Amino acid sequence: MEFMAWFTHKFIMHGFMWRWHKSHHSVHKQVFEKNDLFAVVFALVSAGLIVLSSEKIIPSIFFEIGIGVCLYGVAYFLVHDVFVHQRIKWLRKTNIKYFKAMRKAHKIHHKTLTKDGAEAFGFLFVPKKYLRKV
Repeated sequence: MEFMAWFTHKFIMHGFMWRWHKSHHSVHKQVFEKNDLFAVVFALVSAGLIVLSSEKIIPSIFFEIGIGVCLYGVAYFLVHDVFVHQRIKWLRKTNIKYFKAMRKAHKIHHKTLTKDGAEAFGFLFVPKKYLRKV
């Protein structure tokens, strides 16, 4: 799932779907941003895979894929929205090096306000160069 998240972020969100993702790279005071529509799309894909495979319309392997997408979405919400961006004020302070590096990598990703030139597209796996910086 991490590779798919990296690929989707780099080539889709920073590509032809920049119209939605741009809201995530801009300062705003709204609770929701257009970028949150990706969560709705991925939730629909996940639910669709689970239902269609449960009804034997598509092969059963898609049930596991649907569950994987769902669990990754929960992890994304907790780590990215709650921990990194503090959209909900939990887990504000940490002394864990890995989590500090995760925030640092994401902060560097957000330095770029355009669809081109950004780095650190991953989510759960933090590149070693950011671990060295904290």
